[in-house]
Amino acid sequence: MRPLTEEETRTMFEKLSKYIGDNIKLLVDRPDGTYCFRLHNDRVYYVSEKILKLATNIARDKLIALGTCFGKFTKTQKFRLHITALDYLAPYAKYKVWVKPGAEQSFLYGNHVLKSGLGRITENTSQYQGVIVYSMADVPLGFGVAAKSTQECRKLDPMAIVLFHQADIGEYIRHEESLT
Repeated sequence: MRPLTEEETRTMFEKLSKYIGDNIKLLVDRPDGTYCFRLHNDRVYYVSEKILKLATNIARDKLIALGTCFGKFTKTQKFRLHITALDYLAPYAKYKVWVKPGAEQSFLYGNHVLKSGLGRITENTSQYQGVIVYSMADVPLGFGVAAKSTQECRKLDPMAIVLFHQADIGEYIRHEESLT
């Protein structure tokens, strides 16, 4: 478990800023203590500094995970956000999409969201903007990328894709063996 390098930090923060904008500083400086990001086996963990100090007693090769996994770096050094970060990112989301109950299950199975399944969308969402997907009952369901801007969504036909799927809470069941 080591701190992220300058390049890794920049790559990860660029990805996070697509979803929560400038609210990244609220993740690190929280009222309940200071939190930090640490890298272990190409995965980035979000952990309290208090717990991090306690973890120094454990050998690196014996340590499996510490804190919450926010994502991982691919072999090409791109950062992939994991669904386990959803609970921490959802309160700070700048752009949100709400899906209708009929499209909710389809999204949770890993499909894109069509215009017919779109309930609401945050005003001024631009094309290819990272968004947090909610059910109509305001339960965070996952991450996505807006395929169309808010203005374009109003004129689309019902079978056009408005949101590209990236991650959803159904992954807890579909990929439970690889979500450490």
